[in-house]
Amino acid sequence: MKHDTTRRHVLITDAGRGSAVAFIRSLGRRGWKVTAADHDPASAGFHSRFTTDKLLYPRPSEHPDAVVDAILARVERDGIDLVVPITDELGLPLSEARDRFAGLTTLAIPEPEALAATHDKSATFALADRLGIAVPATRMVEVGTDASDVGAELGFPVVLKPVASREVLADRTIRSNVVAYATDAEQLRARLSALPPRTTVMLQRWVPGDGIGVELLMDHGRPLVAFEHRRLREFPPTGGASSLRESVALDTDLHDQAVRMLAELGWTGLAMVEFRRGRDGIGYLMEINGRVWGSLPLAVRAGVDFPSRLADLLLDGAPSDATTATDTDTEYRRGVRARNLRLDIAWIGSVLTGRRRQRGMPWPSRRQAVGAMVGLLDPRIADDLMSWTDPAPGLAQLGTIVRDGLREQRRSDA
Repeated sequence: MKHDTTRRHVLITDAGRGSAVAFIRSLGRRGWKVTAADHDPASAGFHSRFTTDKLLYPRPSEHPDAVVDAILARVERDGIDLVVPITDELGLPLSEARDRFAGLTTLAIPEPEALAATHDKSATFALADRLGIAVPATRMVEVGTDASDVGAELGFPVVLKPVASREVLADRTIRSNVVAYATDAEQLRARLSALPPRTTVMLQRWVPGDGIGVELLMDHGRPLVAFEHRRLREFPPTGGASSLRESVALDTDLHDQAVRMLAELGWTGLAMVEFRRGRDGIGYLMEINGRVWGSLPLAVRAGVDFPSRLADLLLDGAPSDATTATDTDTEYRRGVRARNLRLDIAWIGSVLTGRRRQRGMPWPSRRQAVGAMVGLLDPRIADDLMSWTDPAPGLAQLGTIVRDGLREQRRSDA
């Protein structure tokens, strides 16, 4: 397939997310045509000045096959060079349909075997165990069984982790599986009984400590670019997606562990390997995020243009002067902070109201929430979507936050 190198064309899914907008801006600044694609008509990415076209598709969780058809039709119509799925809701069905796109475009999706090893957390932990990388004590249990003894063996509180965060069901819809916590046997039984029958769940000892993300661009298992961030706040506060994070110096041990795992998989593309540094000083593997991660805008602001580097790798190949692991680009600014405004506001609200609080789990103080509220005005902390040179996505985000807040209020009043 021939590409017009003077005016390449990329399609970015889930265009309302900060990571998607980072891709839109990065490639748009290089003069690429950018098709922003989403199921939400109010998607922030639709408003970027770098968006040259829009694709509104059905909700992926309900109609993944129709979304694939819509993207394929747009690829065929416009000669799109690169398709970047941002979430698993798009990455999974596109991976299944990759043969339909062969010869038409490049999909920014790892090879099926490598992707499966990161999508299935039990396979990820098996890989880590084989390589001698620390993981929290973990047991597999079946929904419908009494796992009280397993919880006691691990030591409460325990984390209930789905084997896969997203899965394509027999009816061709996509189910989201969420993480839950249990602080005693009674709560564990209640949490398990609420899950779909015949589901396998990972019970894992809860590890308090700092969340750390090692972010990499790999070429057939060889690291090209590396970046690291530390989570400062997560939503929900007991553990979840980062709402505030900071770029930090690379931890050599964690970087080496992340590279070893991805090298074992022969990984090509982006990945974020998440660790938690426990109070014992050990960095425990949490997961390998084999898609575009949510905090990617922080890396871009700190000087690591992952979107452009990924596009160049997939369409042009690795630079000829990068031959060994010592050639990994690790240059970026430390101490840069960025937030997901929607999640940070949710964090503040949860702490102030006690919503989502887990009995027996640490909880931030209201003083911390007030400090975070004041920090919303700190000009030194960037927002994933706000940009003086491309303000419309950030303004659209504010409208979405207000809209979602009103919906939540109506549900509360009902």
